[in-house]
Amino acid sequence: MKKTIKARRKLPQNRGFRLFFGIFAMCAWVFAAVVASQLLVGWPMSRILGAEKFNEPVWTAIYSALSYGLALAITILIPMKLFKKWRVTREDLGLKGLPTWTDIGLGVAGFIAATLIAAGISAIFTLFPWFDAEQAQDVGFNLMVSGGDRIIAFLTLVVLAPIMEEIIFRGWLYGLMRKETSVVLTNIASMILSSLIVSLLFGLVHFQWNVGVNVFALSLILCALREITGTIYAGILVHVIKNGVAFWLLYVVGMV
Repeated sequence: MKKTIKARRKLPQNRGFRLFFGIFAMCAWVFAAVVASQLLVGWPMSRILGAEKFNEPVWTAIYSALSYGLALAITILIPMKLFKKWRVTREDLGLKGLPTWTDIGLGVAGFIAATLIAAGISAIFTLFPWFDAEQAQDVGFNLMVSGGDRIIAFLTLVVLAPIMEEIIFRGWLYGLMRKETSVVLTNIASMILSSLIVSLLFGLVHFQWNVGVNVFALSLILCALREITGTIYAGILVHVIKNGVAFWLLYVVGMV
């Protein structure tokens, strides 16, 4: 009887450790995949092409496509071969079925909500002297000499980036983290913890304070939409709208 009671007391601690280790491993894997893919693609391209040519829109787009593709492969395909518990299906990634009219409506509403939350959080952070809300984000497309260049930048920033980032963060990472945490926590606690951790990591990989705060707020809404719809389609739309507005301001109006 004493051994049974003792074993039961240790079980929550073991579960807590496994939960912490599982969350840490998933986050570290995604972070490493994103950083490694940028280095593995960017370094040889910059060495072969040279800094000036590497910054041309066409090559920047090729770099983005290759690094996103490699990050996606590292994040999803390698774990599927090595770890049974990290194997995922299309449904696990939030890609079940096709987008619906509900996804479109929620996408528009989600963009408005994310914008308001980001503004509120940014306003709080402006109280700190080290936070520069006006700092411009380096999106890679610094040379624009023709309308064709803008089309290339648009396809990369407004189409490719949202799809790839949503599959990696709100698809693979959030989906697996919800499974991992729901074993130990209640559904609400699992949802909140997973949303916060995924959003913090999403902000971190942007490597810039004001951008990180902005995308943290965005990610909270995207995780909520994943919960509501069961897919990442509405989240992709929110992400596309956000990047589209930023693209319009940066490369069309020139306000940023």
